[in-house]
Amino acid sequence: MRNVPKAIIILWMTIWIILLPNGLVFAAAEEVRQPEAITGWEVKWGDANDQGFISEVMGEDEIWEKQGAGRSMVTSQNRMMQHTDSLWTRLEIPPLHDESSAIRFENIKGTHIVIYLEDRKVYENYHYNYDNNAVFLPLSVENSGNTLYIWSQNENGWLGIKGDVQIGPYAMLQEKYIHNGLIDVILGSTFIFTSLVMLSCTFFLGQFHKGLWMSLCVVMGSIGVMVITYSQFLYTFYQVYGDLYSLLFDLAMLLGMPALCYFFEQIIGPGVYGIFTKLRKIQWAYSVVAVLSLFIYVITGGQWDWLYNLFVQNVVGFVLVILLTILFVGTIAKALQRNREAILLATGFGVFSLISVLELLWYYQRNGTYHLLWWKWSMVAFVISLIAILGSRFAEKHNKVLQYSKELELFNNELQRSEKMEIISELAASVAHEVRNPLQVTRGFLQLMTEQEDNKNKGYVRIALEELDRASGIITDFLTFAKPEFDHIISLNISDEFDHIEGILVPMANLEGGKITTDIPPNLHIRGNSSKFKQAFINIIKNSIEALQGGQGQIDIWAYSQEGKVKVHVRDNGEGMSEEALSRLGEPYFSNKIKGTGLGMMVTFRIVEAMNGQISFTSTKGVGTEAVVSFPEFVE
Repeated sequence: MRNVPKAIIILWMTIWIILLPNGLVFAAAEEVRQPEAITGWEVKWGDANDQGFISEVMGEDEIWEKQGAGRSMVTSQNRMMQHTDSLWTRLEIPPLHDESSAIRFENIKGTHIVIYLEDRKVYENYHYNYDNNAVFLPLSVENSGNTLYIWSQNENGWLGIKGDVQIGPYAMLQEKYIHNGLIDVILGSTFIFTSLVMLSCTFFLGQFHKGLWMSLCVVMGSIGVMVITYSQFLYTFYQVYGDLYSLLFDLAMLLGMPALCYFFEQIIGPGVYGIFTKLRKIQWAYSVVAVLSLFIYVITGGQWDWLYNLFVQNVVGFVLVILLTILFVGTIAKALQRNREAILLATGFGVFSLISVLELLWYYQRNGTYHLLWWKWSMVAFVISLIAILGSRFAEKHNKVLQYSKELELFNNELQRSEKMEIISELAASVAHEVRNPLQVTRGFLQLMTEQEDNKNKGYVRIALEELDRASGIITDFLTFAKPEFDHIISLNISDEFDHIEGILVPMANLEGGKITTDIPPNLHIRGNSSKFKQAFINIIKNSIEALQGGQGQIDIWAYSQEGKVKVHVRDNGEGMSEEALSRLGEPYFSNKIKGTGLGMMVTFRIVEAMNGQISFTSTKGVGTEAVVSFPEFVE
C-alpha cells in the first residue's frame, strides 16, 4: 500500500506532461505568427439527389446564404422544409504568409463529409452513426484566395461547421489537431489498465469480496472502453474502424450497467422493498436482450437493424437515465442514515449521475445533436469513491483478521493453560490423598515424642512439626486447586467480606510500613463460598503487601457494579512486575518471592474461575500492580 501514492503521483505527472506541450508552444512562440480565426462563410442546402460532387454547386446561378461562427444549421425543421439531408458550405482562404500553412476545423457536423479545394477533392470521411469530425488540411501560399467547398450529410442531427475554424502555421495547428481527444484516450486507458491490474489480483483474493471486486473491475473496464470509443481522437485518425467503435461503446455500456447495479446492491443492501435487487434483475434481463440484438445485428450484416435500433440505440439512453436516478435516490436515502460507505458512494455517484442525467436529458432535448462531454470527467470522481469504498472494506477486514488473530492467540494460550491445569489438578488430587495420611500419622508420633524428649530435642521436633504443617498447607492448596467446588454457596455481600479480610491483613500491612484503604459500596452481592472468596483475595492482597517498597506503600481496594458485573480492583504502588513475570502469573511453582511456591496465585485463579469470575493483572516495573476481579452480580 505504501507504493500507491507514488503510483498516483506518476499517473498525474504523466497526464500533465501530455497537457503541457500546448503551454510550452505558446510560451515559446511569442514571435511566431499566431493562427487566425475564420469567422464567416456561406452555406446552401443541397438538393435531394446530391452525392457530394463539386459539379453540384459550380453553377453561376447558385444562391448562397452568409453565415458565421456562433451560428449552426439545426436541421430538424429546416431539412423537412428543404426535403434534403445535406448542406454545402464554402469559405475563402485568406492570404497566407507561410509556405507551410494549414487550416483546422474543430468540428464539422455530419456522418458523410467531402471537402474540395476549388475543384480538387482533398478530404472525405464517412460514419454511419457519428457526426463529429475534426478536420486538418495542409495549405501553401499558392492557396491564398482559393475557395473551400464542404459538403456534409446527416440523416438526423446537425449539419455544417460547428466550433472554431483556424488558419495559420502548420506545426502549431497540427499539434492542436493531434491533441484533440487524446486526453480522452489517456483517461480511458487509465481506467482499463487499472481494471486489468485489479482483475489480475482476483486470483489472490479467494472468496474474499470476489463478487464486489469483479463487479468493480467490470465497471471500470466498461467506463474506460466507453471513454476511448467516444473520443474524437479515434474517429479523426482511425476513422475506418468507426463502426467497431460504436459497437464497443454499446457493448461496454450494456455490460457495465448490471455490474453497477450489483455493486450498489452489495454496498447498500437490497433497498426498500428490495428495489435494488429487482433493479439488478431487470437490468440483467435488459442487457441480455440488448446484447443478443447487437450480436444478431453484427452477424446479419445489419439486416436486422430494427432490433438493434429498438433495444440499444433508441432505448438505452432512457434506461440509463432511469437507472442512474433510482440508484442516486437510493444512495442518498442510505447516506441520510449516516452509513459511511453510503456517504462516500453518494458523493462520488452524485457528481457522476447528476452530470450524466443532465447531459442525457440535454442530448435528447437537442434531438441527439449535443456532443456528450462532461460525463467522462464525472466518472473520475465516481470511480475514486468506488475504490475508496472497497479499500475501506479491505481495511476493515484486515483489522478484523488482526483482531481474530489476537483473540485466537489468547484462546490458544488459555487452552494450553487449561490443559496444564487439568493435568496438574489430576496429579495434585491423587498425590495429596496419598501423602496427607502418612503426614498426619508422622505428625501424631512427633507430638507424642515431644512429651518424652528432653529440651535438647524439643527444638528439632518443633521444627519438624512446622515443616509438616507447611507441607499440609501445600497439600490443601493442591486439593483446592484440583477440586475447587464449594459445599456452601450463598449470597455474599462484598463489603462484609472485605471487612473480615481487612481485619486480617491491615496489621500485616502496617508491619511492612504500608497502608490499606477500601471503598466498597454496601449493596454489592455475588454468589459464592465465603471462605474461598476470602482465601482468593487474601492471596492477592498479601502479594501486594509483600511487594511494597518502604514506608510509602499504599494499597487501594475499590469495587463497583457495571453491566451486570461486580468488579473489584486491588492496586498497589509496589515494585511491579516485568511483562514476562506478568505473563507467567498463576503458573505453578512460579514466584517472585524467595520462598514462594506460586501455588497461592494458582489457587486464586482457580477459585475465581470456579465462581464464574474473571481475573486480570496489569503491572509496570517500579510503579506497581493492579488486579481486576469481576464476578456476575447477584440480585436478590
